[in-house]
Amino acid sequence: MNKLPECVSLAHLPTPLEPLRRLSEEYGTTIYVKRDDYTGSEISGNKVRKLEFAVAEALNQGADMLITCGGLQSNHARATAVAAAKVGIKSCLILRGSEQEQPDGNYLLDILLGAQIKFVTPEQYRSEIKSIFQETKAELEKEGYKPYIIPEGASNGIGTFGYAAAIEELTKQEEELGFTFNKIVVAVGSGGTYAGLLLGTKLHAQEREIYGVNVCDNAEYFTSRIATTLVEAQGYLNEKVQIERGEIRIIDGYVGPGYGLNNPEHLETVKKVAQLEGLILDPVYTGKAMTGLLAELEKGQYFTAQDKVLFIHTGGHFGLFPVRDRFSKI
Repeated sequence: MNKLPECVSLAHLPTPLEPLRRLSEEYGTTIYVKRDDYTGSEISGNKVRKLEFAVAEALNQGADMLITCGGLQSNHARATAVAAAKVGIKSCLILRGSEQEQPDGNYLLDILLGAQIKFVTPEQYRSEIKSIFQETKAELEKEGYKPYIIPEGASNGIGTFGYAAAIEELTKQEEELGFTFNKIVVAVGSGGTYAGLLLGTKLHAQEREIYGVNVCDNAEYFTSRIATTLVEAQGYLNEKVQIERGEIRIIDGYVGPGYGLNNPEHLETVKKVAQLEGLILDPVYTGKAMTGLLAELEKGQYFTAQDKVLFIHTGGHFGLFPVRDRFSKI
């Protein structure tokens, strides 16, 4: 039996399951949400589950500085800064943006948390991030730190186990509910959450299907990225888990103008779900994923009335405030 790697306790777990009754009635399918926006306040969202494993590995290696990257409003970067503060070490964030930006949302919290912040252009981030990581690591080592690099979204082998463990948590909750969710839907922005859900499903020999709605790039890109992450995760297991590439299910077509950008449909979904269910989504991840889920429920290609669908709320509330002007137009 495979044993998961060591982790530290950062998240408030287990996160609750809630029925989305009015959406279920409207779309004719049983829909629940797993409130991973409840993993904490400062550290809220899906990133903390992955960080529990990454930070444990960092501490075991003697690290006293976490380096990671993301956009200016990165949930993951903010969560990493919080995690570092909670375990008593430092953080350095490589952010895609400019220090001329007004501190708001996640960026404001990064500053309050005392993270070192290094700004790069979108072009540098896209084509040079690996070398920027290494340069930053070398600079910090010269200052006497022992840095540990966490990639974007903590979406690597060790980070994968955050959501492999979440499947075990979910399985216990399903026993109390009296039924199993045969389909799980989650936003995909770096692939680590999806990879963990799929790995956890396989570790527990479950038949459920995992669907990812990509919020950037395309299905082909994420299929390859998730497959690579799963191979890396296998290196931490004592028994190989068989996962076929065809089991990676990405529902494409809901990216809109690009990462962090929205079309009116995304914003209308955020507004609709807030008013129908009192559930606050974010425009970057969960708003797009829910747009995809509701549209596909209407099409009937992936989901039927007999399905029990679980939507993973991956957090992101702080990202709403810097784009407040978008919602004044809907």
